Amino acid sequence: MKLHVDFDTTHWDKADAIVVAAYAKKDGKGVTHSWSHKDLFKEFEALKAAKNFKAASGSVFAFTNSQGQTVKVIGMGEKTKAKAEGIRRATASAYKSIAGEKYNSVAMDVGSFNAIGKLADTLGLMNESLTLTSYAFDKYKAKPAKNSFKEICLYCPDKKIKKSVDKVISASSNLAESVNYARDLVNEAPNVLHSEEYAKRIEKDVKTTLKGKGVKVKIMNKADLKKEKMNLFLSVNAGSAYQPQLVHLTYTPKKTTKNTKHYALVGKGLTFDTGGYSLKPGGSMMGMKFDMGGSATVYGAFRAAVLNNAPYKITCILGMTDNMVNSHATVPDSIVKGRSGKTVEILNTDAEGRLVLADCLDYACDQKPDFIIDAATLTGACLVALGSQVCAVLGNNSSFTKKVLGSAQKQDEYMWELPIIDEWRDDMKSKIADLKNIGTPARAGTATAAAFLENFIKDDIKWAHLDIAGVCDSQSHLPYCPAKGGSGLIVRSLHHLLTDGK
Repeated sequence: MKLHVDFDTTHWDKADAIVVAAYAKKDGKGVTHSWSHKDLFKEFEALKAAKNFKAASGSVFAFTNSQGQTVKVIGMGEKTKAKAEGIRRATASAYKSIAGEKYNSVAMDVGSFNAIGKLADTLGLMNESLTLTSYAFDKYKAKPAKNSFKEICLYCPDKKIKKSVDKVISASSNLAESVNYARDLVNEAPNVLHSEEYAKRIEKDVKTTLKGKGVKVKIMNKADLKKEKMNLFLSVNAGSAYQPQLVHLTYTPKKTTKNTKHYALVGKGLTFDTGGYSLKPGGSMMGMKFDMGGSATVYGAFRAAVLNNAPYKITCILGMTDNMVNSHATVPDSIVKGRSGKTVEILNTDAEGRLVLADCLDYACDQKPDFIIDAATLTGACLVALGSQVCAVLGNNSSFTKKVLGSAQKQDEYMWELPIIDEWRDDMKSKIADLKNIGTPARAGTATAAAFLENFIKDDIKWAHLDIAGVCDSQSHLPYCPAKGGSGLIVRSLHHLLTDGK
């Protein structure tokens, strides 16, 4: 599907279907609008059935106008409450209302969706939403579903924004396409996307999509990890048929000074998690291909930030392996020394992600960043605490945590801070090693996991841990996300942080 922006009515007049947005009145009687064509609203207003349309958020009213075009009216609720997220959701509803029908061409009235009073920003949000909503992972289907229309026209009657259109479309496309790239990685079958294949795909994408953008890539294999003494990472990989891979990406903006800040992103990349010898039950094993969602999320954010010329230095570290069972696999009660020199008593081999992250975080600290953010589908406890709609954030610096939360709020993504307290730090201490990899069962599992990871942050680096176990997949409450499969959530929040919202 292609999108193009028009400032005249050429495509609008010829379109088989046109889409406009309407807003609910506070008193619940009738609707308000900002339609570019007032005559079209008069036609709508003259319809008896239109009197029953209250423009509730996500509602759709359809009619045929005097020109024989199908008109879809998308409800956005009260205009003062719509905001940016309202535009995303209404645009998604609009796309879904036309996607299954046979139209050769579709035109959307951007001005009517402009609930925020900024036409260029509305255009960007609509482009973002359409790109996200039209996403489908159907590469393995014999006959993928296709829309009848080849392109959508975004009609803007105000030519004042003409100069900024290319920039707005480019930036929003870079972001949305990076979200979709992350979704592709999460959705890929685990028998295809093992650690070695995963690293190759990232390297290929860097050398094509990010070519000329100041990005360097380094891939470390099993021998390299042994030299780095990443024994915790290697302990998770011990039962695997594939080499572990640490993908180390660096981005340097064109303009840097001694004051240029440096962010490090670290992602858990468990391409499949059986639980190891602490084997998961069969029902819990389905969907464990999503356990690399943290690495896909930080790479998606890195990719988008680089494409949109982030002003900061960015390091991105992806720890890739699977967690399998064979005669070489790590057994419970093992004690392993990590890269940091700390020893860990591995009481549960299904608490493996934190072992990979421990060595990756220690490695990240040696890159001397100002900030570290790690993302991982780390704990089922996160779903118990916050449900499947909210990302947990925990960290060692309140001001930095607030900054991360602020970016999430500005991107309308749900994120909530959980604490790390001394009692939970104590709970992660082992009697026969420095640390153990699980805390007291059924007690603050998300927070104790973060308390474990905190041990591998050094040099007073500001750090935030994102547990995306709930939000990584199947976000059916969001119309621009697939009901099943990778969501790509939190990429927007991290991109905002890395670009200062630009």
